[in-house]
Amino acid sequence: MPDVMFVMATEQEYGAELRRRITPVMVGVGPIESAIGTALALRARADAGDLPSLVVSLGSAGSHRLQIGSTWQISSVSWRDMDASRLGFEKGVTPFCDHPAEIALPTPLPGVPSATLSTGGEVMGGEAYHRVLADLVDMETFAVVRACQRFGVPVIGLRGVSDGPGTLKGIDDWTGMLGVLDERLAALVDLVPATLGR
Repeated sequence: MPDVMFVMATEQEYGAELRRRITPVMVGVGPIESAIGTALALRARADAGDLPSLVVSLGSAGSHRLQIGSTWQISSVSWRDMDASRLGFEKGVTPFCDHPAEIALPTPLPGVPSATLSTGGEVMGGEAYHRVLADLVDMETFAVVRACQRFGVPVIGLRGVSDGPGTLKGIDDWTGMLGVLDERLAALVDLVPATLGR
């Protein structure tokens, strides 16, 4: 898929089935690292006259309402850390920027359910989920989307649920599900070529 740039946060999510299909750009964990990593990768491609026609943000997510092990395409993404409401800005909106609190994303994969996603710098767990209205939480997709918007490149998000409230007490509770998600996300990746040109 030479016209698609896949981005992932970290090698831990990049299992054997995904390795057989794609070579992603590893952009780093969290909003800052992933924004920088995505922007640098797109700048290099732009300088080479080879911007992708699509970026796919791919990886794991937490959820307080969706089944662990399930996979989803992302219908919208928000930034839960941004709160300038004391200055009169809507929560989730960066002051003096052009984005809404919730950015809609295309969901082109047939038969794949969609869910909303909230990006932030906190690893969520327990009662913290009650502060989030979205179906899923991650640490990268909103940042990836904002970087892609600067280059005019569309984004789709594909996420698998690795953990939920009460399940994440250490890193092993996150990595324990990644092998299953590797297989299930790879099956979604197989659907991506048919979306090109739509």
